[in-house]
Amino acid sequence: MSAARIAAINFECADPAALARFWADLVDGETVVETPGFCAVKAGPLHLGAVKVADYRPPTWPSAQRSQQIHLDVAVDDLDTAERKAIGLGATKEAVQPGPERFRVLRDPAGHPFCLRA
Repeated sequence: MSAARIAAINFECADPAALARFWADLVDGETVVETPGFCAVKAGPLHLGAVKVADYRPPTWPSAQRSQQIHLDVAVDDLDTAERKAIGLGATKEAVQPGPERFRVLRDPAGHPFCLRA
């Protein structure tokens, strides 16, 4: 048995409730904690947290001006369907798509880059 396992991944943002709704809807998760400063989404065996930060500025990509620091790869069955769903929930698609036949680069509503992977 492993001595450690990942329990949560937390994202800084300006609006924790909105970011939690986005991730809950995208991954069919459930918001299990909701306060003005922090929300958590149960996404399978881990939690995705949204933490309010004053003067939040989203990461930049592919520029290193404000590096992305971390991003999620989200496994999907169909890239086109998942991309439409994510955009419908408030994601935006990046102009730079290094491998669009294998993965799509998007940003969540708070500006964090993430990839949909087939």
